[in-house]
Amino acid sequence: MTDDVPDSLIPYDEIVQEALRAVVGRVLGQVEAMGGELPGNHHFYITFKTGAPGVAIPAHLRERFPDEMTIVLQNKFWDLTVEDEVFSVGLSFNQVPAKLVIPFGAITAFVDPAVDFGLQFQAVVSQLEPEPHDDAENDSQERDTSPGVSPGEDGSNVVSVDFGRKK
Repeated sequence: MTDDVPDSLIPYDEIVQEALRAVVGRVLGQVEAMGGELPGNHHFYITFKTGAPGVAIPAHLRERFPDEMTIVLQNKFWDLTVEDEVFSVGLSFNQVPAKLVIPFGAITAFVDPAVDFGLQFQAVVSQLEPEPHDDAENDSQERDTSPGVSPGEDGSNVVSVDFGRKK
């Protein structure tokens, strides 16, 4: 027997993440069906990527939380609406009301501290929009051909990483 584990052609990680996000949707759907009333002492901390596609939050919140934001659904929220891929909710931030639209794919954590329940999700990197940036100075087509600089040592910041299987 060998220790080599074959690469899977089935994306198990993605399937599990999708199923766990469906748990969040089902829980929020039950709260919506109860008229937006949380049962007992339940309350939720929901963390999500603010730059993920489909996230709609006010500009002042996006400026304050450019990467990730955690909201609390406990006492003061309204208009909770749950759809297949997204939910929306009204919340108040410094006494200013705001409507947030959050796709389930943008969620990175869901916690219900009343019953010590929590889920962590991997960020769906392929769905995130890349951060805008200036071109790197070493991205020009011209290469330094001065003496002492050989190919591969042109000052570029390229790093090769091999994620091969363990042997």
